[in-house]
Amino acid sequence: MRIHFHHHGRDDRHCGPRHRGWGRGLGGGYGGWGMAEGREGGRGRRMFDGGELRLILLKLIEEQPRHGYDLIREIEERSGGAYAPSPGVIYPTLTMLDDMELIEERKTEGAKKQFGITAAGQAHLAEREAEVEALFARLAELGSVQARTSGGPIRRAMHNLRSVLQERLSSSEVDGDTLHQVAAILDEAAQKIERL
Repeated sequence: MRIHFHHHGRDDRHCGPRHRGWGRGLGGGYGGWGMAEGREGGRGRRMFDGGELRLILLKLIEEQPRHGYDLIREIEERSGGAYAPSPGVIYPTLTMLDDMELIEERKTEGAKKQFGITAAGQAHLAEREAEVEALFARLAELGSVQARTSGGPIRRAMHNLRSVLQERLSSSEVDGDTLHQVAAILDEAAQKIERL
């Protein structure tokens, strides 16, 4: 994955659509950096579009009957924690799949509504087999990247950087020149990492 840095005006924010600065902290998403917003927080671009998510859910339901929370947990697990669609995305998608007669409600104990795949759903998956495989490969790659970027040395360094920045920049005496010097140092480090 390539990260492109731009040097326009002094107030330019150095973060693209998936690189939202410090965002939700250094512990979430892709090691806490860009992909935290992949958790369907309502901002930014979604990790998968509606049609792709329908296929992912349908495939997971084909593996075994599931309810909404199971699906959220399974997707988060397969992506190594990098992506967890919200209930506000999952449940309307399940309703749509049900309306399309690709899944159907199954009798279960308790209050949770569980869905199983229908014959039409299996046929739909068979027609889109290559696309489904590609989507699950993307989920696996998310998990692989998450494992690499949230590992020991990287996590320690990112935590250290966050602590230093918070301590140094929280002072009311920090002026604009200092902020631009810090931004230049971060840009230089990012460009060196990109060239590795």
